[in-house]
Amino acid sequence: MLEASGTSTAPRISPRRTPPTWLVVAIACAGQFLVVLDVSVVNVALPSMRTDLGLSAQGLQWVVNAYAIAFAGFMLLGGRAGDLYGRKRMFLVGLGLFTLASLGGGLAQEGWQLLLARAVQGLGAAVLAPSTLTLLTAAVPEGAARARAIATWTAVGAGGGAAGGLVGGALVDGLSWRWVLLINVPVGAVVLAGALLWLTESRGGLRRRLDLPGALLVTTGLATLAYGISQTESEGWAATPTLVPLLAGLALLGLFLLVEARTATPLMPLGLLRLRSVASANVAMLVSGSSMFSMWFFMTLYAQNVLGYSPLEAGLALVPSSLAVVLGSKAAPRFLPVLGARNVAVLGTLVAAVGFGWQSTMTADGGYLTAIMIPGVLMMLGAGIAATPLASLAISGAAPGDAGLVSGLINTSRTMGGSLGLAVMSTIAASRSGGEDAGPTALTDGYALVFRTASSVLVVAALLMWLWLPAKSPKPEQKASSTD
Repeated sequence: MLEASGTSTAPRISPRRTPPTWLVVAIACAGQFLVVLDVSVVNVALPSMRTDLGLSAQGLQWVVNAYAIAFAGFMLLGGRAGDLYGRKRMFLVGLGLFTLASLGGGLAQEGWQLLLARAVQGLGAAVLAPSTLTLLTAAVPEGAARARAIATWTAVGAGGGAAGGLVGGALVDGLSWRWVLLINVPVGAVVLAGALLWLTESRGGLRRRLDLPGALLVTTGLATLAYGISQTESEGWAATPTLVPLLAGLALLGLFLLVEARTATPLMPLGLLRLRSVASANVAMLVSGSSMFSMWFFMTLYAQNVLGYSPLEAGLALVPSSLAVVLGSKAAPRFLPVLGARNVAVLGTLVAAVGFGWQSTMTADGGYLTAIMIPGVLMMLGAGIAATPLASLAISGAAPGDAGLVSGLINTSRTMGGSLGLAVMSTIAASRSGGEDAGPTALTDGYALVFRTASSVLVVAALLMWLWLPAKSPKPEQKASSTD
């Protein structure tokens, strides 16, 4: 009896010898790199996909959003599943599903097949991504070492998003657009083998029923809402084809909150949002992500559709931005002890806002240095600086048993904000330019309006962070489980 009660709530560790910390961090970061890479790697391949599969301009947007919405919508479920059924197990399940869906997408012969594969990829990523952070935080004790590990995780994730353009460009130019998906198959197999051999199992709490209805409601609600926003590009805001999905999406999200408030085992315990650090960091990530996520999409379109870059040239053009986001993520922990997490997050967001504002001065005949490189570096340097303290604040504010859930929540906020933000920004661009078939000058005007809007949103996000984020990370005794 004593043994049973003693093991019911403690993390369960397999008898296998504990692997070196650096190896756990490396495997976790490899998984995170893959799932974030696939948010952006398809951007430079979009023109080729459109030609080969006959996709519409709205279809191209859904090549990105089908992945992002499934990723965001099921990530809370993935995070909670890791806490209850084992982080290593969910890492393996998520990565296996992601790898198989990548194979299906790379072999797609019709547009709907590609969109379906991207949605399944997003589901696999949603199961995988929360486990990457919780495996890392379980292996590294809280303090300076964990801050450095989280910074590495953030830098790798940001670098995955940033490297998407370069990797995608090289694959499209050298092989075909299909390889931006097929490349995940051998890489995923190697990471799977490493995780199977070297990771140890852990759980965050008692086995409980997963809230599948909640996951379906939030995912369907987000997808419907994003579809409604995308309809504004062709139908306008007041048209029935726009209003019906917008209202339906909001109703589904409202029903999700009602279900979460009444179920005994909610996917997202609303009590968790009473923790200031968790609530404020997630709202800040949601708002800032709505702007920063769209940067790679529109920068790639500007480079190819306006300046005439090839896919590889477009990817190479964004290499400095890729390096900047990694540099910002790695530099952030050095500022945390001196400035505090809140001030570092505000500083990074304002640096990004300056970059977005600069980018909004783009012209149809812009030079590389001033139209792509310098503003791109500022945007992504700021994004990297801001992401680390926000993730750190959110995780530090939760009880150990909720680590996977909070990891899923912070990733959900960033991706959900990004997918909805992309739908809005695409509509804004089209309203000014007249669509992707417009001329270079009209396209530039549309893209410039997007970056000007994003800069304003980031200034609002910085103000929100200053007013709401806690000045210091919560102390251990201040943490409370969402089930309390």
